[in-house]
Amino acid sequence: MQQIISITGISSISPLGISSGDRLWQQYKDTSHRITFEDFGNEKTPVASLFSEERNKIEALRNESPHYTALDNSVLFGVFAAREAVKNAGWKGNHDFGINIGSSRGATGLFEKYHQEFLNTGKSSTLSSPTTTLGNISSWIAHDLQATGPQISHSITCSTALHAILNGVAWLQAGLADQFLVGGSEAPLTPFTIAQMKALKIYAPGDKVRYPCQAMNWDKKRNSMFLGEGAGVACIEKGIKENAIALIKGIGYATEPLKHNISISTEADCFQKSMKMALGETPASDIDAIVLHAPGTVKGDQAEYNAIHAVFGDILPALTTNKWKIGHTFGASGILSLELAVLMLKYQDFIPVPFVSYDKYPNQLKKIIVNAVGFGGNAVSILLERP
Repeated sequence: MQQIISITGISSISPLGISSGDRLWQQYKDTSHRITFEDFGNEKTPVASLFSEERNKIEALRNESPHYTALDNSVLFGVFAAREAVKNAGWKGNHDFGINIGSSRGATGLFEKYHQEFLNTGKSSTLSSPTTTLGNISSWIAHDLQATGPQISHSITCSTALHAILNGVAWLQAGLADQFLVGGSEAPLTPFTIAQMKALKIYAPGDKVRYPCQAMNWDKKRNSMFLGEGAGVACIEKGIKENAIALIKGIGYATEPLKHNISISTEADCFQKSMKMALGETPASDIDAIVLHAPGTVKGDQAEYNAIHAVFGDILPALTTNKWKIGHTFGASGILSLELAVLMLKYQDFIPVPFVSYDKYPNQLKKIIVNAVGFGGNAVSILLERP
């Protein structure tokens, strides 16, 4: 990286609630998960959805303006998180910043609603096209915050949010902007989306066991991924700022040749390359922890673990993930993982996976790597440092 980037604000809305005060940290300290079992296709299915308090806040946002009534939850989640992030960073009243908020699936709820309407009537609603474009998220966030900078939305599957950070960093280091709002939003708890994941044979069964998602259990015999919903948004600025809550010290990205529509290689070559790029001149031994992508699939988890071993050798940093707790939020997952890393740096406390055995926890947390990867091996690694 040409220059260190400061994270001056971050906020999220997720099955853990809203990131305000110490509340989110206390949720992470709690070893219980946020999974409920709901009916999808007449099957009890594990999902991690917003609780009633957070859903009520989203509905209140929807009712603020007639313009918001027809918007998908993926847009409203993003707007809500963006408002809080800007407030946390002290950007209130400032409108000259860029926005890159992505999503893997976008307006899944509205897509399914409008498509069913078309099948039933042969016609489509007037707003079906403008409310289901992926650009909706950044455009409406810009509208809500009256931002005047560039507005970008993209989908790079499950690494979307960390790719948004890469893009924001590039704009800042190119001198084209001084501040960027970055992140991801996802509302995938819809019948067709869940049916797609079940068709891939990667979704967790409906067993009501203590921890339905076994992310980072290297000995599991079946896939245990399940979906969650939410959004996370971070404010990033060029240089080291006095109000920085974390520093982006390195970025890495890589893809690998497709051998299968969804899988990465056994040794996760993409992750090896992205982590090495993020490390740069930083010795591997300086990394205190890694927040893994680890979706809870047998092959995906193991491949990332193999890549970490290849880069760090036998002495590994402390490893953790939040998928066992809040599910896989697709395009928002990377930013929610990054928020966990920021919290661990702030509170100087490591959050373990409760069913994983650890020899020891790190005595201090100065540098943490955050990983994300999507279908097709689009890996991103972000190196965070304590200010």
